[in-house]
Amino acid sequence: MYFSFLVSYYILCSDNQEQQIMQASFGDTLCILFSLYLLKIIKMTKRREFIKKSVLGTAGIAIGSAGFTAKSYGSVIGANERINVAVIGIRNQGNVHIDTWCGLKGSQNVVIKTLCDTDEQYFDSRAKSVYEKTGVKPLTEWDIHKVLDDKEIDAVSIAVPNHWHALAAILACQAGKHVYVEKPASHTFWEGRKMIEASRKYNVRMQAGFQSRSGSYVREAIKFLHEGGIGDVYMARGLCFNLRDSYGIARDSAPPATLHYDRWLGPAQYRPYNEKRSHYCWHWYWDTGNGDTGNQGPHQFDIARWGLNKNEHPVSVYSAGGIFGFNKDESTPETMTKGTPAYGGVETYGHDRTSQETPNIQSSVFRYNDGKMLEFETRDRYTNRESSIDITVGNIFYGTEGYLELKGEMGKPWKAYRRREKEPFAGSLEDATSNTRDQNTISDHFSNFLDAIRSGRNETLHCDIVEGHYSSALPHLANTSYLLGRGLKFLGDYEKFVNDPEADMLLTRAYRKPYVIPDEV
Repeated sequence: MYFSFLVSYYILCSDNQEQQIMQASFGDTLCILFSLYLLKIIKMTKRREFIKKSVLGTAGIAIGSAGFTAKSYGSVIGANERINVAVIGIRNQGNVHIDTWCGLKGSQNVVIKTLCDTDEQYFDSRAKSVYEKTGVKPLTEWDIHKVLDDKEIDAVSIAVPNHWHALAAILACQAGKHVYVEKPASHTFWEGRKMIEASRKYNVRMQAGFQSRSGSYVREAIKFLHEGGIGDVYMARGLCFNLRDSYGIARDSAPPATLHYDRWLGPAQYRPYNEKRSHYCWHWYWDTGNGDTGNQGPHQFDIARWGLNKNEHPVSVYSAGGIFGFNKDESTPETMTKGTPAYGGVETYGHDRTSQETPNIQSSVFRYNDGKMLEFETRDRYTNRESSIDITVGNIFYGTEGYLELKGEMGKPWKAYRRREKEPFAGSLEDATSNTRDQNTISDHFSNFLDAIRSGRNETLHCDIVEGHYSSALPHLANTSYLLGRGLKFLGDYEKFVNDPEADMLLTRAYRKPYVIPDEV
């Protein structure tokens, strides 16, 4: 019977099935009868669905000659098939994900099937938005496990707080879902390696949300650097200047009725709810965030590493900084600054005291094995712009024959200067005021993720999780040095510090049960 089934499979995958059946000279009547029976079914079923369900689903047969198993074959989606996505985290950046997927429905045949968030506050408004833009009303669910149990969902789009990135991504891999995960890919260094292991083990695509990898003007500048445009690039700088006032302080309180607080805390150690440590403000506390160096910073870290052409970890890091510009004493009701609405649906309070833990001023220096350097500046207080194109968020590269300036905003220019010359000799191909070319950078990055799902190849991704890990590791290493107050030496091949157990402890975290990432994913 096993031999008959294999012969039948061969015949049914070919053209002219009836002729192949009748000419079969195997002397196996059972084979011919079985083939004729299956042929009747296949004529009523799409060929791809038939092969996938009737052949690969039966007896767990592996098509060894093609290098596929039933499981790996099932992770490849045809070019014309709809891809169902669940958005995990629907507040600030999550809403960007929602809008982007909606915009791709026509061109990429992608549909948002489910919206998931631990806070149900925005379920109705976000679901309404999806329906108005696509004609499809998504399901809403606060429990990620129920979302991942849905066999109709092909991929998840993760825009949750940093401390949930890795766990959500790994759970999705284990459920056979493809993963798009926001930057930084991980909350700790160790998590990044586990994410790589999970994506490879379960043969799913995992794209890290470093959208600049799909931006044409950035790709143009990086190509120029890699082709020797300013000679040998020996140093890259990343600039992250975001003027941020105090996010204030608050007393612990009961969580909002819409928030499933224990699930929101997830891997973080339990503590009472505090509004200044929750929505958006979680960025500024070590249990849940990584400061601005690990918030806006990862984008510019990624471009800096990309420009240096470094597919490895640095061998040393030193980072210093602190929290500057805020009052030390708590304000009285009479002296407290009136709150100003800020990004993230929160308020800021001028120079008032803050409970923030992460630094708002931080300088970091990395050295690679060949002596090349990466410098990074985080300044969230008053500061000047830098370079001839007034960079607040961006990069500067230094080479043996000149330097290149690259602005972080979409559609903005890059310029290259030769030696002592005061006028640029190369630059972006469009006018500095034009936003048309890169206004779809985020959309292009999401679209590339869908292309990779359909190709079944990690190589299709513009920012596979391996790239995401290398770039996310940089702010993690910087923050480790900052917390310890000293320079550190690192063994990239082993992903450990040199004879430094204290520093190694900070490569991971203590997980709160049951929200634990195991050693074996």
